[in-house]
Amino acid sequence: MLDQIHWLAVVTVLGVLEQAYFFLQVIYARRLFGISPPKISGPPEFERIFRAQVNSSEYFPIFLALLWQAGLFFHQGLAAALGLLYLCARYCYFMGYKASSSERLAPIYFSAGVLWILIAVSALGILHFFLCHYVGLNILQLLTA
Repeated sequence: MLDQIHWLAVVTVLGVLEQAYFFLQVIYARRLFGISPPKISGPPEFERIFRAQVNSSEYFPIFLALLWQAGLFFHQGLAAALGLLYLCARYCYFMGYKASSSERLAPIYFSAGVLWILIAVSALGILHFFLCHYVGLNILQLLTA
């Protein structure tokens, strides 16, 4: 079983570490700009860092669910590769947003595209499972025959 999920686990841990890095960036920005919790407003530089972290946190559960569904129902390697692409795009998004609000756009569109691919791969894998398990129809065998 573990040999079927180890890459998904690696990407998950990397995602958690990335989230921790984003959290730490907010803490450092709070100290730098003298903004104590629960305040969330301040100079634009702080607000961009805060917003990038919050936005990344909001999408993280969606990413994790899709990563694991795609990996379990479709293909672990493809899901892990897409997961790494997503994490790289999110890092570029965070760093771009930290620099300027306009520099966040390309990475956010790219990461959204990766999520849509994960949705499609997950749906195809789940559909294939249901067709095989409940209908007895194996589409992969039909396509290769």
